[in-house]
Amino acid sequence: MNTKAYGAEFLGTFWLVLGGCGSAVLAAAFPGVGIGLHGVSLAFGLTVLTMAYAVGHISGGHFNPAVSVGLWAGGRFPANQLLPYIISQVLGGLAAGGVLYLIASGKAGFDLAGGFASNGFGEHSPGQYSLQAALLTEVVMTAFFLIVILGATDGRAPAGFAPIAIGLALTLIHLISIPVTNTSVNPARSTGVALYVGGWAIEQLWLFWVAPILGAVLGAVAYKAIGSTPAKA
Repeated sequence: MNTKAYGAEFLGTFWLVLGGCGSAVLAAAFPGVGIGLHGVSLAFGLTVLTMAYAVGHISGGHFNPAVSVGLWAGGRFPANQLLPYIISQVLGGLAAGGVLYLIASGKAGFDLAGGFASNGFGEHSPGQYSLQAALLTEVVMTAFFLIVILGATDGRAPAGFAPIAIGLALTLIHLISIPVTNTSVNPARSTGVALYVGGWAIEQLWLFWVAPILGAVLGAVAYKAIGSTPAKA
């Protein structure tokens, strides 16, 4: 049992959810100096970049069940480690959601009806986008996230720069898709806040497990098709 790796995944996912969702809940619309969509997008990217450098050498720096599944599909991760990694990631997300709730509820007038940075579609999409649009967005965004991850960590890629490329990719993904779904591409991130909101957030949570995992597998297949080394004659 690789308990240090599981601990690293817990801490990395905790930081991702606290930093990313925390920026959305606490700072996005702060009167006068709110960071807005751009700031939230950057915050998510910075959480991955910083923790990939901090603990990526311990666990590989997945911090996302879809990434773990995608790395497995890409031949980079053993199947027997998938479940403990995913459990560690979800627990990290839930712990961060709890800390964020305790902080946010310290403000008078705080109400979970505001969404608490949950992901949604239809009437719960920031831009009122349909289920079909949300599904396509999450699949495509996660697929390209995996392509970036697999490419940046390829042995032929420049060494030491992968966390930067991956963090910037996540920033770009949020810049594109926050209006559609509030951006998941990460089931642990979605679960980490949805369980505190309950109701509609739980009812729609299935999409933010199915679509990112499907997208991750598609991205892994695509990278294997273009990135595999030709066999020597």
